[in-house]
Amino acid sequence: MSASDTGDRLAEELVAPMLALGLDLEAIDVSAAGKRRVLRVAVDKDGGVTMDEIAEATREVSRVLDERGLMGERAYTLEVSSRGVDRPLTLPRHWRRNVGRLVKVAVAGEDEVTGRLLAADEEGVELDVAGSPRRVALSQVTTAKVQIEFTKHEES
Repeated sequence: MSASDTGDRLAEELVAPMLALGLDLEAIDVSAAGKRRVLRVAVDKDGGVTMDEIAEATREVSRVLDERGLMGERAYTLEVSSRGVDRPLTLPRHWRRNVGRLVKVAVAGEDEVTGRLLAADEEGVELDVAGSPRRVALSQVTTAKVQIEFTKHEES
């Protein structure tokens, strides 16, 4: 079974247990590290996750893996974390969780635009681009990422 097949199978098995903890399963990555494998599981929720929630998620992932034998007999290392700001914004919940942040968005057929994320819904986002509001349909977004700011943005 390939790493992507393993990741897909793990995702199917872990979505419900993570939802039961109030967490969204954001990503699963299985990679080789010498004779071992590394399983990285990323979780998130509105308002962000705490270290206690990461610890609880780690216990639950480990329990599910052990009970169902999902990683087989080969040794592996489990890492559970929350994805950082460098993750792409791909789902409506990613946008909603980053309202107020500066984002760089590539729109199909246009140049990239950078603006402050004012609002987000299931169909699109509202940006403040250099003081002008701009609505962007999520269906037109090709890539989008939060931009790291070193100074605190003041709400107006």
